[in-house]
Amino acid sequence: MSAHVTALTVIAILAAAFGTLAAGAYAGRSARSTSDFLVASRSIGPGWNAAAIAGEYLSAASFLGVAGLVAKYGADALWYPIGFTAGYLALLLFVAAPLRRSGAYTVPDFAEFRLASPRARRVAMVVVILICVLYLVPQLQAAGLTLDILLGLPPWIGIVAIGTLVIANVVGGGMRSVTFAQAVQYWLKLTAIAVPAIALAFTFAHDPHDLGEPLPPRVVTATTVDVERTVSVRVTDPEGVRIVGVVDGRTVHQAPAAGTIVVEAGSTIHLAAGATTPVVSDAPRTGAEWMTSGSGLGGGHPLFQVLSLMVATFLGAVGLPHVLVRFYTNPDGRAARRTALNVIIALSVFYLFPTVLGALARMWTPQVLATGNTDAAVLLLPTAALSGAWGTLLAALVAAGAIAAFLATSSGLLVSIAGVMSTDLLPAGVRSFRICALIGGLVPMGLALGAGSLDLSRSVGLVFAVSAATFCPLLLLGIWWRGLTASGAIAGLVIGAVTSATAVVLVVGDVIDDAALAGWPAVIADYPAAVTVPLTFATMIGASLATRSTTPTGVAGVFAAMHVPERLGLGVERTP
Repeated sequence: MSAHVTALTVIAILAAAFGTLAAGAYAGRSARSTSDFLVASRSIGPGWNAAAIAGEYLSAASFLGVAGLVAKYGADALWYPIGFTAGYLALLLFVAAPLRRSGAYTVPDFAEFRLASPRARRVAMVVVILICVLYLVPQLQAAGLTLDILLGLPPWIGIVAIGTLVIANVVGGGMRSVTFAQAVQYWLKLTAIAVPAIALAFTFAHDPHDLGEPLPPRVVTATTVDVERTVSVRVTDPEGVRIVGVVDGRTVHQAPAAGTIVVEAGSTIHLAAGATTPVVSDAPRTGAEWMTSGSGLGGGHPLFQVLSLMVATFLGAVGLPHVLVRFYTNPDGRAARRTALNVIIALSVFYLFPTVLGALARMWTPQVLATGNTDAAVLLLPTAALSGAWGTLLAALVAAGAIAAFLATSSGLLVSIAGVMSTDLLPAGVRSFRICALIGGLVPMGLALGAGSLDLSRSVGLVFAVSAATFCPLLLLGIWWRGLTASGAIAGLVIGAVTSATAVVLVVGDVIDDAALAGWPAVIADYPAAVTVPLTFATMIGASLATRSTTPTGVAGVFAAMHVPERLGLGVERTP
């Protein structure tokens, strides 16, 4: 990367980072009370709140991961943005207004309000921390990946730098500070993804190609690809391909044989201009497969993969703690519904552009298919497709958008962690919130430095599966079924958390990749929601029916508070 490209990228990254801190400091200058730090004193209107929700929801998985998965898997990868957006329809119809009318400050607070059980509150608190930490780790890892690709810095620098900025922003002003910054970041991210997508689409229109053929694609210029994790690839045409490193257990310095090979981490693939790109072996084998649905997302049982992914993304959005806490910041239930509707519109507009960039990545950055690390596609596309100043400017804009994605989502997650820890483990207050924000930020940083990594959308998809198997059943049954008991809710939360978290550990720990787990068990671990979500619902319902005698008194009043419009005066406002 040339010096002037690097300098402009550094400027863009610093502008996004310190702009976030400045926006947060400006909004948080009046934050004094615990209510300010937890729910911005319930004063955020639907328009501003929707922008803030979209800003924190559009994480690294949306900004980088969706395009990468579209480039690799094609049509079936579109279920990610569809599910990420459609989840807000369930929030709009079933959760937003009743949750706001409950007057709760956090999901554990809602659990205690609905079930009259401090024990249910404590279990919910543990699940909140689990989900938020699992979600934070890939955000921080993506920051390390981005600075590595753009500036050549070791990944740990990006993890530590972004983690420190997030902690500073949350400690400074809590929810009030973060809300303003996230709303601004939504518009920055939309601009940073839309402008390059439109510019590259016009470039493509002047020299159109069939994006589905040939497969595998060919590189236009000589390219060097560093293999950072062991990967199985298919080599269709070895001409112009040279690998230096370890292939199938042997040290090589030559062109590989045609067929499927395993390239060890630390190897380097050299591609001459016009060479056919090796492609990860689980990607579609033909252009027709890439352009049509039905091939799945790598591995066996594609129909189950897609159905389970739909369950995870659609229902997972219903239970994400950092999203749910946003509805507590609205003045009333009507504003909460309008917020959810506005979020659907904002997300629908945004997700058009990563899809376009994912398709174009096959033409201009096919080398990412050789390692499977397709998250880099969005970062590499501008300079690969456009030479000169325009490519440099678009690359800098993308870099700023990526940093905004990490900061916005990570800040929302850390607010949720600090909120539940400070209200459940320590005496409520601003000082407790700040202490918990510091602790809650340092732990994921440590995990991100030592944990293995996956494609961003895959990582976040697994977190959505945890959310779908825990808080989604709790909220839907808690809001709409009077028969839910504390014992039933706790049993379901424990079963859902243990089964889905086990799947995360198996996948991230490479147990599946090491062939220690194969067949249907491996597929279920990769895409657990189709099994774990029904299991949790069944557990909550069955355990509640078995303990119906423990149904708390006053359920009728609780349901009236959640479902009767505010103008009738039955709603409640709880204090931390």
